[in-house]
Amino acid sequence: MAARSTVALALLLLVAFSEGAKILGVIPTAGKSHFNIGSGFMKALAEAGHDVTVISPFALKNAPKNYRTIEVPEVLAESNFDQNMFNFKSSGGAIAPLFLLFLMYESFAKVICKCILDNANVVKLLNSDEKFDLVFVETFISEPLYGFAQHFDAPLITYSTFGNSMWTNDLVGTPAPPSHVAHFMLSYTDKMSFWQRFHNTAMTIVDRVYYELRYLPNQKRLYDAAFPNAKMSFDQQMKNVSLVFLNQHFSLNSPRPYPPNMIEAGGVQIDDAKPLPEDLQKYLDEAKDGVIYFCMGSTIKSTHFPEEKRNAFLKTFSKLKQRVLWKFEDENMPNQPSNLMIKAWMPQNDILAHPNVKLFITHGGLLGMTEALYHGKPMVGIPIFGDQPMNIEKAVRSGFAVFLDYDDINEDTVDKAINEVLNNPSYAKNVKQVSDRFRDKPMTPKETAVFWTEYVIRHRGAPHLRSTALDLSLFQYQLLDVYAMMLVMLVAIVAIDVYIAKKVLKKVLRKMCSASKKKKQ
Repeated sequence: MAARSTVALALLLLVAFSEGAKILGVIPTAGKSHFNIGSGFMKALAEAGHDVTVISPFALKNAPKNYRTIEVPEVLAESNFDQNMFNFKSSGGAIAPLFLLFLMYESFAKVICKCILDNANVVKLLNSDEKFDLVFVETFISEPLYGFAQHFDAPLITYSTFGNSMWTNDLVGTPAPPSHVAHFMLSYTDKMSFWQRFHNTAMTIVDRVYYELRYLPNQKRLYDAAFPNAKMSFDQQMKNVSLVFLNQHFSLNSPRPYPPNMIEAGGVQIDDAKPLPEDLQKYLDEAKDGVIYFCMGSTIKSTHFPEEKRNAFLKTFSKLKQRVLWKFEDENMPNQPSNLMIKAWMPQNDILAHPNVKLFITHGGLLGMTEALYHGKPMVGIPIFGDQPMNIEKAVRSGFAVFLDYDDINEDTVDKAINEVLNNPSYAKNVKQVSDRFRDKPMTPKETAVFWTEYVIRHRGAPHLRSTALDLSLFQYQLLDVYAMMLVMLVAIVAIDVYIAKKVLKKVLRKMCSASKKKKQ
C-alpha cells in the first residue's frame, strides 16, 4: 500500500507540473556576472518546463521559448559600470570596506530599485492581470523588489550571487556568529586570530547599525512608494521569504549553520562545455606546453590596468613557453608577445574546460572561481573589492591559488606568482581534490534549484521551513532579556545574602558584647 501511495503521489506531481508553473524572476543588477548566475536559475526552470518571465538589464542569448525578458536598460545607463573599477581597490586600512559598503547602500541600491520599479514595461506588468505562482529575486541591496511577491500573491524565493551575508541571513533567521563567520567584505576565513575576530565583530556591528537605522528605512520608502496598496508591509514581506539559494558550496567555502530553507546551489550557471570558436579551439589544441587564461571579469576592465602594470604582464608572458589567452577589451593592444592572444570577449566556461589550460589569472569573483574549481584549474588571484579578497584568501589557504596584490604588480611579482603555480605541482593537486569534493553531490546545482523551487510551489510557500527566529526581537534572539533577568536574580540573591549576613553578624556581635559586659561585672 505504501509503495502504491508513493507512485500515486509521484504521478499527481507529474500531472501538476506537466504544464509548468508561471515564475517571475527579477535579476536587477548591472553586473553581467550577477546576471549569469540569476539567468542560470531562470534557464534551469525554463528547461524544466516552467513559464519564466525575467525582469533584467540583460536579455539571455538563445533563451528557451518559454523564457520571456522584460529588459530594463536604464539600470545599465545609471549604474556607470564603465568607470575604472580599480579605483575601488580595497586599500586604506581596516575601514576601507565600510566606505565601499556605505556607497553601495547609498547609491547603487536607489539606482537599481528605482530603475526597475519606474520602468514603463514593469509598471505595465504590475497593472496587468497576469498571475504568477512564484517570484524569484536576487538579494543584492534590492529589498523593495521583494514587493513583487505580495503584489502577485506568490511565494518569494531569493538568491545570493556570492554566498550568505547579513542580507540573506536575516531573511530566514540564519545564525552567523562573527567568531567564525567572516563579514563578506573582509578577507578573512573561518579561522581568525584575535584581532581579526575583533575587526570582524566591529565591522559586523557597524554594518548592522547602519543597515537598521539608515539603509532599511530608505528601502522601506521605495517599497511604500512602489506598492501603495501592498497586501503586506515592508517588514512583513522581509519575513515572508520561503527559501534562499546561495551561490556557494561547503567544499569551496567554510561550513556554516543553515536553516532548512537556505540551500547551497553554487555553480548553477555552469553548463556542459560547448565547442569553442575555430580560432580558439586551434590555439588551445596546439598549445603543447599549456595555456594561461587571464580574465578580470565582466565589471573590471583589463584596459583600465595602468600602463606599467599591463607591461609587467606582457614582459612576463613573453618569457613563458606557455600560450596566454587574455580577455582584453581593446584588441589593438601594442607590444603583444607572439605567445599572446587577446579578445574582447571569450567563452570562459568552455575555455576553462579545455585540458590544456594550466592556470587561471582572476580577480576572484565567485562566478569565475566556481567555474575554474569545477574544471580543476589552479589560480593566481588579483582581488580588487567586495567578496573578492575573501574568495582569494580562502583559495590561498586551501592551497590552490597564489595572491598577487594589485598595488605590488611589477614584472618580478607577476613572474614569481605565475611560475610558482606552474612549476609547483601541489597547486594542481590541491585544486583537483577540491574539484572532486565540489562535484561529489547527489544532485547538480541546476537539479537542486529546480527541485527546491518546485518544492516551494507544491507546498504553497513551504511555511513549515520557516524559522521561528524571525518572530523574535533582537533582545529575545540574543537572549538579552533572559540574561538581564538572570543578572537581576543574581543581584537580588547577593543582596539578600548580604542582608542576612549583616543581620547574623549584628546578632553575633551583640551577644559577644553582652557576654563581655557580664564577664567584667
